[in-house]
This record gives sequence, C-alpha cells and structure tokens, in this order.
Amino acid sequence: MRNVWMCFFCFVLLGNTESFAQSKNKFIISGIIKDTQTGETLIGASIVLSSNTRISAITNAYGFYSLNATGAAYTITISFAGYETETMEIVLDKNLKKDINLTLLKEPLEAVVVSSKKKGEYIPKSLMGVEKLNMVQINKLPVLFGERDILKSIQLMPGFKSAGEGNAGFNVRGGNPDQNLVLLDEAPVYNASHLLGFFSTFNSDAIKDVSVYKGGMPAQYGGRLSSVVDVKMKDGNAKKLDVAGGIGLIASRINISAPIVKDKGSFIISGRRTYADVFLGLQKDTGQSKQTLFFYDVNLKANYKISSKDRVFLSGYFGKDVLGFGDGFNADWGNKTATLRWNHIFGNKLFSNTSVIYSDYGYQLKIKVGTDKFKGISNIVDYNFKQDFDWSYSNKSKIKFGGNFIEHNVKPGSITVESATIGNIKPVQNKLFYETAIYASHEWKPTDKIELIYGLRTSNNAIKGAGNFFEYDAKGNITKITKYEKGQTVVSYFNVEPRLSFSYKLNDATSVKASYNRNVQNLHLITNTTSANPTDVWLPSSNNIKPEIADQIALGFYKNSKDGMYEFTSEVYYKDLQNQIDYRNAAQILANDNVESELLYGTGRAYGAEMMIRKTKGRLTGWVGYTLSKVEKKIDGINNNEYFNARQDRTHDISIVALYDLSKKWNISGTWVYNTGSAVTFPGGKYTAAGQTVFLYTERNGYRMPAYHRMDVAVNYEPSINKARKYKSSWSFGLYNVYGRENAFSINFRENANDRTKTEAVQTSLFRFIPTVTWNFKF
Repeated sequence: MRNVWMCFFCFVLLGNTESFAQSKNKFIISGIIKDTQTGETLIGASIVLSSNTRISAITNAYGFYSLNATGAAYTITISFAGYETETMEIVLDKNLKKDINLTLLKEPLEAVVVSSKKKGEYIPKSLMGVEKLNMVQINKLPVLFGERDILKSIQLMPGFKSAGEGNAGFNVRGGNPDQNLVLLDEAPVYNASHLLGFFSTFNSDAIKDVSVYKGGMPAQYGGRLSSVVDVKMKDGNAKKLDVAGGIGLIASRINISAPIVKDKGSFIISGRRTYADVFLGLQKDTGQSKQTLFFYDVNLKANYKISSKDRVFLSGYFGKDVLGFGDGFNADWGNKTATLRWNHIFGNKLFSNTSVIYSDYGYQLKIKVGTDKFKGISNIVDYNFKQDFDWSYSNKSKIKFGGNFIEHNVKPGSITVESATIGNIKPVQNKLFYETAIYASHEWKPTDKIELIYGLRTSNNAIKGAGNFFEYDAKGNITKITKYEKGQTVVSYFNVEPRLSFSYKLNDATSVKASYNRNVQNLHLITNTTSANPTDVWLPSSNNIKPEIADQIALGFYKNSKDGMYEFTSEVYYKDLQNQIDYRNAAQILANDNVESELLYGTGRAYGAEMMIRKTKGRLTGWVGYTLSKVEKKIDGINNNEYFNARQDRTHDISIVALYDLSKKWNISGTWVYNTGSAVTFPGGKYTAAGQTVFLYTERNGYRMPAYHRMDVAVNYEPSINKARKYKSSWSFGLYNVYGRENAFSINFRENANDRTKTEAVQTSLFRFIPTVTWNFKF
C-alpha cells in the first residue's frame, strides 16, 4: 500500500515541473471572498489576474483562493453570479493576503439557472455529471404544498428520478435511494424526508450551497454507489440582525441570524413546523382521539474567526416527524446531526479542514391492541473524524488529500412486548463496525485545452463483535453459528477506488469529457417495499453481506451557443454493479434477528443517455431534460437466475422547466414531468385453496405501473423594499397538478364482489389539484 501512495505522489510531482522551475520573483496572492452585507463566504467566486498573461482561480467550499504569479503590476477581477464584479489594480512584489467583499446586484439578475458551467463555478470543468443548484431559482419553482425543496428540484434534472408521488427519495443512474450520500455540513442524513416523503429535511432558508455529483465523483467522497448531494448551511449574518420567514397553508418557518462579534463571528437559527395536525383536529370525530401528524426541524450554526488563518464552525440539525392515531398507533422518527469544524491556512497554499461529526437517525413505534402493548425502536449512530487538505500546488495543479474514520453503531430494530398472553420477542442484535478511508486526488491542467482529475480512495470496513454471527445455506437455513467477543473482528473488507475525469476543449464553446469511477458501499438499506419508509432497516456489510461495488464509465459532449444564451449537454454511461441485494418472496424484514436469511445476492447493470438543452438568458429561461435508461439485476434464486427489471427501471423520463419574468415584481414558473411507469410485480394468475382465492406471482418486476405525468405552476410577487421600515415581503401562489391527473400511487388486486371469477385492479391516487399560497418576509 505504501508503494501505491509513493507512485501516486511521484506522478503528481513529475507532472508538475513548473513549480520547481519557479524563479525567486514569483509571489502568492491568497485570501477569502465574502458577501459585503452579511459576511458570508462565497463558494465558487472567480478571481482573475491579468497583465501580459491571464491567471485564474476559484474559491473552495470555504471561500478560500490562492494564486501565484511573477512579481509585476496586475489587474485583479473578482466575480460571482448575482454580485457586482469588483476590479482593482495591485502590485505583486511580495506574498499578499487579500480578502475581498462583493456586493449584491441592485437589479435582479437577467437569468439565474441551475448550471454546471456558469462563471464562478467552483467545480472543476473536467468533472462529469455535476450540477450546482442556485437557491434563488429553487425558491421560484412550483412545489407540493408550497414548501421550497432542494430534493424535489434535483429530480427535475436528467439522471435523477423521483421515487414516487410526493416522495423526497430519488434514484440516480439505476441506483437505489440508499445509494445516494446526502450530506448536511458534512454530516450524513440517513432519511432526508418528512411526512413519509412529501417534504425533504432541508429548510431552504438555512441553505447556502448545494452541489450534486452523479458521474465523476471526487475522491473525497465515498460510502455510496450512485450520487452525492452536498448541502452547506449558511454561516449567519456577521454585520447585523437579519430576520426572515414565511407563512404557508400547511407550514411556517422563521430564520434569525446575527453577529456574535461584528465581522468576527455570527450565528443562524432556522426553524420550521407543519400544522397538518390542526387540520386533523377540524375533522369530524372518527372515534380516534389525539390524532397527530406534523414535523418540525431546527437548523443551528455558529462560526468565529480566531485569527486571520483560523476559523471554527459549529452546526447542528434536529428534526422529527410525529404520527399518531389515538392510543392504538404512535410513531416518531427523525435525524440529529452535529458538526464541529476548524479551518486553518498553512502559509498561502495549503488549506486544512478538520471535522468532528455526529449523526443519529432513529424511529420509535408504539402499538396497542387491547391490553397488549408493542414498542419498536431502531437507530443508527455515527461518530466521524475527518481531515481534508486543499493544496494549491501551482496555478495549473491542485491537490486534495485526507481521510476519515467512522464508528457506526446500528440497532436494526427491536420490539418489546407488554402482554399477559404474548411472550417477549427476542431483541435484534446490535451491529458495530468501523469504516476508515484515505484519499488523494490531483486536478491538473497541462494545456489550455486539457483538464484532468485523477485520484485514488482506499477504504476498509471492519465488523466487530460481540454477538452471534450466522452462516446460511442457499435456502436461508442456518448452517453455522459463531460467537465473537466484544471488540473481536468478525470480518473486514479492503477496497481500492480509482477515480478519473478528463476534459478536452474543442473550442471556446465546445468540449468533450470522459470519466471512470469505482465506488464502494458498506452500509445497506434493507427494504422490500416500493419506496423507502422510516421503518426500513439499515445493515452493515457482514460475513454474509459483501460490500456493494459500482464501476461506472461515462462520455459527454457539451456545446454553448456563441452568445451564451443556450447550452446543450449530453452524457452516456454504463454502470456495472456487484454484490447487489434482493429479497426472497414474502421476506420478513422488521425485528428479524435472522434478516440476512431473507436476502439474496447477485449482480446488476445500468446504462443510458441523458440530454438537456437550456436557455440561460432573457426574460424566459429554463430547460428541457430527457433520460433514456435501463436498469437490470441478475440475482441467484430469482427469475431463473436471468436478468430482470429492477424496481427503479424506467425507460423514459422527461422534464420541462420554464421561468418567465413578467416584470421586476412578477414572475411565473411552470414544470411538466413525464416518466414511464416503474417496474412492478403483479399477479400473473390465481387459484383457489380452502375456498379462498390466492393470487399467483410469477415474474419479478415483469409489469409496469401506468405512465406518470403532471404539470405544476407558480406565480411569485415581490414588491419593492420598504425603505422606511427596512423590510421586504413576497407572495407565492401555486397549483400542483394543474390538469388533475390521477397518477397511480399503488395498484391492488381483489375479487369482484358480484362475480368471483373476475379480478379487479384497484388504483389508489394521492393528489389531484392542490393550491398553495405562501407569504414570505425579511427585515
């Protein structure tokens, strides 16, 4: 292993001889780019030094930049989407630290769009399958119940597929919902949805930046096969008190930020709560008292500048859903995260981020049947130490390296019973495992036309005792039980994950890209339902469950019009999947200590093409996206060991998004989505046994749900700022499902009440027309 890293760094250094040839009169300019009004650091701001030559850089995830140039007089230009461009003259005759503030544009932007190639983008151009989401645009899009939602907005992009009506879960390039790594200030969020998927956990008022990776995943990310959604919270206003919020038909929110010490530290508190339970209270008495249905979440963050080179951050998230029907059924579930970070700048080139991260997801169920009481509890708790370095080795070469150590404590789900007639149920054994990783990647631009990012990530997963570990035969019967003491290693898995992305610029408006990635996943969501739900079970790799592995290759073509008004992107990909997990028919997942006996294993493949044409300028902006894809699995014991459609297989996905500025105060937006129905298992026949009709299920996922399509519209009104009272407000009006399409949420089969020889398919639909209105305010 040591030889692998020695070779890697030798290749990095040999590929960058320019730094060794630097003369003594080369100097470094570095600093932080911030918002003038709030003091928020700006991620992805562009810095250009121009004289006889042109040198550029972009700020990292914490607003830091570094450039080196020969001593001379330069014009420095700093720009960021939505801000006034700042230009100044400097003389670079020594190493210079230059922090710069940018001011918001006084007039609204001509266009603000989701783009992976806009000016100021901090994601390297050679990366494929990358999108940046702008919070201004997200706030204009029509959404269910009027709540702004970054996860719903992601699902409007090619390659991202909704897991179902109103569901915050999504599938990326053939992956399951659990194969998406969702991070909030570096902490993993295991269930990123509220109210069974109708809302996401992310309060848009507290969000500063969203980056989404579905293709060329950088080496610093790991642990999931399909995608990364990296969400960063706002730091808070370091200049003055800032209060904002909104009141809607079903939820309200409040956001407060202010300085701790002006220009040195700040905090932000953002809270949100639904009041669906209020509407339940207005319903007629159904014999069920104390009906509850609501969620709340709170985002907290504080930061403080210790010195010009040191800054600390503390952020947290607390969210919970509560669902209850009298004393008969009560459930609650939620996430808790906390992140403590320390940023330090070594010299002028090396940026360090040290993080200690805590994440806790769990649920609790209480059921009462007569005098019998059942209580189910499950949770997963992570403790994570993470160290990352950004090294601006030269203007054409940047190196990232680091590693992390995670302790995972998994309680798959246990049930306790209070009953005079039913005995106690044996608790499910807890799981403990350690996940370690180190990585290094090199972003290199050898010429003006070529950009290259190559890297290596190594990961090790060690499953620990104490407890009994089982081995099974092909039918799921226990063949061996081995007892391990506390701390004893049961099994460990070591994997090497190479990453490579390449970009070649044909001309100023056209480029081609290619990438190869291997990703490994050691934590698996065990569910046999059509969409993820709070009571699904997370399990680590074990002596039976091998780490899932995905190898993906992709090619892309990108073209901009000469005036920059239109962008065309297209990518094709093929993904090979190893150690995929599926389930025996009628598998029992919840509270099963032998749940691994219900699992089957095999391989999979996913391939497809994604295309998008997007208009970025003018009063009318938006895009049309199309995805053609196929996802198949080959599992021992299913479908005669032949390939069959995966549940998330959908042939066609289309999304149309349009935003139109009627005036400076009014704008209108609309979306239309269409997709082929998901693969599903329906009965292929029936027979009678003991006077009862029994449906016969044959081919796994051999049928399709009906095609899904829907149109949503929204109108937003933002009057001028009241200068006398120094506040502003806006209104948002929306209509979900404009033409009342009754899309299928589920289809069940039953006998015809009048003719038992006939079978009826009964479709359940959730929503038709849903109007929304929200009042937003800020002062």
